[in-house]
Amino acid sequence: MTKAELIEEVSKVVEMTRKDSEEIVETIFDSIVGSLHKGEKIEIRGFGSFRTRQRQPRVGRNPKTGTRVEVPSKRIPYFKPSKELRDLVNQSAQTAAAPESAESAGASETSGSRE
Repeated sequence: MTKAELIEEVSKVVEMTRKDSEEIVETIFDSIVGSLHKGEKIEIRGFGSFRTRQRQPRVGRNPKTGTRVEVPSKRIPYFKPSKELRDLVNQSAQTAAAPESAESAGASETSGSRE
């Protein structure tokens, strides 16, 4: 889903203009980015949490020349999904995979009975 699709979905569900929905979505994203920039943690119950992690300085290599390059330490954004979200994603993945595994199980049973 793209940002434009998200804005469109919000405008349909809330029955607002696309411009108003875009402002809402932009405000949410700006708030998340601003909080992460300040080093704050964002928790959205039932969805997950956003925070930053500190990466240590390291020595990397330039892929073209192979020379050593010092990579400085940096903060990176990190998202940790909630247990609810993980369960929902895995539940939908399992229900989609269930008919496939049932078909393959049925195929193996038939091939085993021919021997």
